Order: sequence, then structure tokens, then C-alpha cells
Amino acid sequence: MNKMACNFLQFTTTLASIKEIWELAVPLVGSVTREKKRSLIFFLLLLRLTLFCPSSSVDSVNLLFFFKTSSTPPMAEIASTSSGRGHQSPPAPIMNLADDHLFTVLLLLPVDSILSFSATCKRFRNLACSDSLWESLWRREWGPSSAESVKSSGLLLPWMVLFKRVCKLDSVSCHRISDLDDDEEESSSLLPLPRASHSLNFVTDYLVLFGGGREGGRHLDDTWTAYVGETNQKTLRWKKADSVTPGGRFGHTCVVIGDSLVLFGGINDRGERLNDTWIGRVGCHGKQLLWKLLTVVGAPKPPPRGAHAASCISENTMVVQGGIGLSGVRLGDTWILELSEDLNSGTWHEVVSNALLPPRSGHTLTYIRENQVVLFGGRGLGYDVLNDVWLLDTQEQCERWIQIFYDFQDLEESASLPRVGHSATLILGGRILIYGGEDTFRHKKDDFWALDVKTIPSKGLQVDGGAVCLNGSKAWKRLDGVSYRPKGRSFHRACADGSGRYVYVFGGMVDGLNLAVTSSLRFENELFMVELLLGL
Repeated sequence: MNKMACNFLQFTTTLASIKEIWELAVPLVGSVTREKKRSLIFFLLLLRLTLFCPSSSVDSVNLLFFFKTSSTPPMAEIASTSSGRGHQSPPAPIMNLADDHLFTVLLLLPVDSILSFSATCKRFRNLACSDSLWESLWRREWGPSSAESVKSSGLLLPWMVLFKRVCKLDSVSCHRISDLDDDEEESSSLLPLPRASHSLNFVTDYLVLFGGGREGGRHLDDTWTAYVGETNQKTLRWKKADSVTPGGRFGHTCVVIGDSLVLFGGINDRGERLNDTWIGRVGCHGKQLLWKLLTVVGAPKPPPRGAHAASCISENTMVVQGGIGLSGVRLGDTWILELSEDLNSGTWHEVVSNALLPPRSGHTLTYIRENQVVLFGGRGLGYDVLNDVWLLDTQEQCERWIQIFYDFQDLEESASLPRVGHSATLILGGRILIYGGEDTFRHKKDDFWALDVKTIPSKGLQVDGGAVCLNGSKAWKRLDGVSYRPKGRSFHRACADGSGRYVYVFGGMVDGLNLAVTSSLRFENELFMVELLLGL
């Protein structure tokens, strides 16, 4: 089998079924002429042939022959490995398709198929490597805001090169964010106090900071905003927002749904665990944050808790998991909140899964795609710090937890993964950026790890006992930190901007905690930005 035939065979076999093939045809056939329509159907039927004919009856060289010639022999001739060899014919109908029609087809295919398509002939290579195609693929995969962010950053590189660099991300650069005010004494009074276990979100182009805990176990009840806009800035101005707050707390969660914030639970400085839910909206150019207590419909709702994890999981839906409940007991339950369209009311229900998810606190939940979130780390019942990964899948009206095991070829590679009080943020390129946290001995971490979401199948997981094993070396990568190196920290908070290329980190505990000397605990109010390096 020659290389060109192999590339075409790979290109065609990435489409999974006849249904997918005809789904590709539906949006196209109505916008082309009758002759182009016939060419397109010929192309799709060839894909069908490649998918469903046994390899013993269809030689890949013949497939390439049919792809590049106009002969359309009967099925008996197609099954013969010798038919058509050396036969000179006019170009195949697919070769007559205009570039704009082929362009439309390529935009519906996965990236691996496009790369294989580009290796079939010079014309297709030029089309499949065009800058306009890869900019469109960028927008398809990672959204228009990230594309505009790249344009405004001045990276003068072809889109295909940038796409590859995102997929092979190796390093990040940290930048300390300074306040716009030059007067240090004056600006210090206009900055949020040092804190940990607060919430930090990016919503409607603003960073929104709420609550948290400080020295002596005291809670904070203030709300701060800083305008970021559509492009990254290395100077920001914090503004204390006027708002009727949900009440001081730390260890709560705050999730972005649409243009609103959904806050749940937490612990106040009297040690009370909370289970109230609030909806927040930014108003008056960041000068106000309007909080409203959510009306819960129905009786069941999560028990009070703090140090839990939460994430959106689909439109108007949030999931809450684990945490520390009454009497300091760590929890292992999972709850889903379904919100009304106007976000004025919501209904809770508990997820019942066959998989036994161990109780924990200080872990993270990260949205990776519609109806799926990833859980990582935390502190378990035995006070040990964890490094397990779980997938919550709510597709097809079946809510289930699936444990993801990773097989590392080099054991030292994963030795530093266990952590609690870290951050886990979905970034550009379909990865979860994990930063900081602390180990079992409460030593603070300053490392960056990337977990590749694409290694976790979106559907069709073959589950045996609620677990699946994947290649750890392909999924996990430790990223190099360039330039400024922030102090190791835990129980900070992080969020990505709209492009996913910049991650903002605020606060946390920066000193190692000696259980016998509580005064060694120090809180931070530093804000820094983590940039994914694409131009190296």
C-alpha cells in the first residue's frame, strides 16, 4: 500500500457511520448545482464504500484510483483488486468540485482527516493548508473570541502553525498585574484584602471577586470587579462594588452560567455550613453586583457544606460535589441544580451512580464539554491528598461517574500530581490547566500541569466497573514556567478570559502551614496572569 493510499484511507475511515456521511451531505446539496451535487454524492458514497467494504475485497490502491478518476465501475469491478489499474480516464467528479465546496466539506471533518486529505495531491494540499481554512478551524474548535485575541496580540504566524503550537503547548508565562494607580499608598486602600477560599470569575468582560477567608478564620463579605475587556491587560483597576451581599463566607463556589453568577454554600466565621444559592449579575459598568436569593422549588436540596467543588455542566445547569459538611465530615455526594430560563428559580436532585466516588474536599470540577465535567484531586477521609480523576457524564439522560485511570510509563512523571486546594481551568486547546495546591504535608506547590481533554472520549466509553484506563503520558504534561515565577500557593482561585489563552489567578495561602504554629499562615492578595506561549 503506497503512502498516498494510506493517507486517503485514513482520511475516509475517520467518519464513523453512514449517518454521519449523510449528515455531512444535508447542508451542502441544497446550495450546489445538479452536477456538483452528483459529484458530492459520489464523494460521500466513496466514503461509505471505504467504511463498509471488507479490506480483503477493496484494495486501497483501487480506492485511490476511484478517488482520482472519473470511472465509476459496478460493484463487481470495485471488489476486484485488479480492475482499473493503468486505465486512463478524465478526472473524477470530486476533482471537479470547486474549492469553495471542498472548503465547506473540510470544515465538517476532524483535523486528522484534513491532514490526511492534504497528502493525496498537490491541489488538495494547497487547499487543506490554506490560512483561511485554519483560521476557520480555529474558530470552530476554540471559538471566535480566542481567534480575535490572537489577532490583537500581533503574532504574525500562519494559522496552521499557531494551531499546531496550541496542540503542542509546552510552556506558560506569568505576569504580575499591577494597579492603574501610581500612588502605592493610595492604591493599597483600593485593593482587595489578602484572602483564600474566595471566588474569582470572568463574566461579561469583568473579573468578579467575592468573599473568602483571612487570618483568624474570619470571613469576608466584599465584592470587587476589574474590567478586562476582550484583550488581555497587564494593568487593571479594582473597584469595590456596591451590593447587598449573600453574607460573608469562605469555601463557597461561584459558577458562570450565561451572563450570571451562581453562588452556593460555604462556611462563615461562626463555623456554620451553608446551603443557600444566589444569582449575581454585574451592573452599572462594574460598579454594582446585584445578588438575588434563588427560589428553590421542591423539597430535596444539598446538605450544608463548604470546601466543595462546582461547575456548570450544560445550559442553565450546575453540579455540586463533595465538601465538608456538618461536624466536619467530608462528603461524597453529587447534586445537580436545574435553573429556570430566567434564573429566578431552580430544582435540585441528587445523582445516583454505581461508581463509588470517595468523599473529599478542596478538589476541583471543570467543565470540558456539554454534559461532562472532570473531577480532580482533593483531600480524602484519611487526610491523604488525592490525585484521582473522575468524569461525570450526564449524556442520554444517564448520570454516572466514571473513574479515569492513567498508565504512566515513568512513575516519577506523576509523583507530584496529588494535591488539594489547587485550581483547574479549561484553557485554549481543550486542556485543563492545573496550578498550585498543597500536598499531604501542606507544602505549597508552584507547578503547572496540563490535562488533555481530547484523550477522554466524548462518547462510547467502554466502562467495566465504572472505570476506564488511558495513556497517562499522552494525557498529562508538565508545563515550563517562563519569566516571573509566583510563589507556591493553595486555595487561591483562577479563571480564564473569553479566549482561553489568559488565566487570571488571585490570592491564596502562600506559606507552608505548620499545624503547631498557626501564626505561620499568611494570605496573599496578588493578582497575576498566566499566558499560554504560542509565539516561541
